[in-house]
Amino acid sequence: MWSINKAVVTAAGKRQRLIPLQTLVDRDGEPKSALRIILEEILTSGIRSIAVVVHPGDEEAYREAAGTLEADLVFVPQNEPLGYAHALVQAWDFVGSDPFLHLVSDHLYVSSGKFRCAQKLVETAAEEECSVSAVQPTREWQLKHFGAVSGKLDSGRKGLYRVDCVIEKPTPTEAEQKLIAPGLRSGSYLCLFGMHVFSPTMFEILLETTEQALSNFSDTGEQTASLPDLMEPLNRLIQRERYLAYELEGSRFNIGEKYGIHHAQTALALAGVDREEFLAQMVELLAQRKF
Repeated sequence: MWSINKAVVTAAGKRQRLIPLQTLVDRDGEPKSALRIILEEILTSGIRSIAVVVHPGDEEAYREAAGTLEADLVFVPQNEPLGYAHALVQAWDFVGSDPFLHLVSDHLYVSSGKFRCAQKLVETAAEEECSVSAVQPTREWQLKHFGAVSGKLDSGRKGLYRVDCVIEKPTPTEAEQKLIAPGLRSGSYLCLFGMHVFSPTMFEILLETTEQALSNFSDTGEQTASLPDLMEPLNRLIQRERYLAYELEGSRFNIGEKYGIHHAQTALALAGVDREEFLAQMVELLAQRKF
């Protein structure tokens, strides 16, 4: 069985940098930065060694947002804004040849089962000894926001799929033709959750794809347009080894979207110790509205 002891959080993107610094009230009723909520999600899986990829100069703000968890962190700067895959590659020295958990910094997670999302994903990847991406059934009108996968049920286990294709933000027509997965209701597709456990092979592929892209760049200043996102490395991974998608008992909330913070805060409150108080406030607010 794999031992997964490291995690990488990407937070260096132009649209992403400030999102993890925003404050929400967590399920325990305590105000926390989004970053701290993400880090606590990781810690529930037993992982204590965490790297956060940041824009140069953001380290101090992230240390403050992490609070007392700062001692568990390594901050890795992405000196050039060259995309998602390139951001992950910056953690190469930290990860080495080990499997690792990866989360994006603009998603928060609320489990609907006994275990937290990261904990369940890490346990599954350790048992299966291969890369596993968390997925969530998602209605087709939301496809423009997520990568999506197709696959067949693996090992007879409910909610565990052997991935055969990954497409970034597919159109509904493209999804209907290429992203089939058994057991989903019509108009729903398996979209990425923003949470993965990756094998050492995935890091080899990340290095290959970014190096190939960089070697093809001219000096015209247009290099950022051609750098790979995560989809190309994932599709290469499918060709090299077993890669699974796992439908977790939980929901992800993209706090970088319009009303994303509101949706995430509502979900956290409804799953937390202040549920009754929150519901009473919502009922009172709705009662005051004149529709």
